[in-house]
Amino acid sequence: MTQIKNIGVYTSGGDSPGMNAAIRAVVRTALYYNLEVTGIRRGYEGMINGDMLPMDRRSVANIIQRGGTILKTARSLEFREPEGRKQAYEQLKKHGVDALVAIGGDGTFTGAKVFGHEYDIPVLGLPGTIDNDLIGTDFTIGYDTAINTVMEAVDKIRDTAESHDRLFIVEVMGRDSGLIALRTGIASGAEAILIPESKTNIDALYERLDTGRRDKSSKILIVAEGDEAGGAFEIGKLVKEKYPNYDTRVSVLGHMQRGGHPTCMDRVLASRVGVAAVEGLLAGHSNEMVGIINNQITYTPFENAIKHTVEADPNLLKIVEILSL
Repeated sequence: MTQIKNIGVYTSGGDSPGMNAAIRAVVRTALYYNLEVTGIRRGYEGMINGDMLPMDRRSVANIIQRGGTILKTARSLEFREPEGRKQAYEQLKKHGVDALVAIGGDGTFTGAKVFGHEYDIPVLGLPGTIDNDLIGTDFTIGYDTAINTVMEAVDKIRDTAESHDRLFIVEVMGRDSGLIALRTGIASGAEAILIPESKTNIDALYERLDTGRRDKSSKILIVAEGDEAGGAFEIGKLVKEKYPNYDTRVSVLGHMQRGGHPTCMDRVLASRVGVAAVEGLLAGHSNEMVGIINNQITYTPFENAIKHTVEADPNLLKIVEILSL
């Protein structure tokens, strides 16, 4: 087993519900194995600036239910340069950190991959992103909470849409991935979804609206922000031109999708991979992301885990079409 004495843990990039649960799991598992833990504030920026603090059991008390991240998060341009990474490594050595757990998404893991290859320090990643766009895990930390937040918001929008006989176009997060839009579209009974993985066919959308139930007083379209047509406002403009008789409104859910108390699923997922990260480091794993596939812990090399362009599940797309009748 690798001789590790002090594990540094940090969150980087966009926050996601469940990050605190992951931090808690890393800290308490490290203490269980008689290791020291150092919290690194504000991700790579804090690593460069030496913004670090020792953590104990009390440091992570009463945080499993909290959204966001107690360690804060930031994006660091300086870490992209060799000089910045060298300064970060020197700060880690100064604070006695000899292993790392990075919690974040593809940007976080890209930085961790380069850093792990440049310097002799083992690093494992935990998939913390609401987009669920990493290879090597069935679900990412925060995804379940985000889609439940969207579903609840769309349910409320449906209430006012029904009351006023309106067509609502709801934009959700997903610049490169439409998984939030796809699942919430099914869960909320949307008439159609538009996602970046599928080429937008505006004529097919018009046909869907033309052939849908005439007696249905409300209609919901879910649009991922990365849709090639330009997002909800552009789609709304086209729909208004085509159907001036529709009372069409646009609602952009924005950053509310990142907030809130993590669901049970996200808390358990974060706890499982947090424990596995510490045990993986002790077992000699490095430059890998810890995930869960088919309910089993897996370790996927960073270069394979980092975002890839994949096709949307055709079965889910078909379900949307069938159930929107």
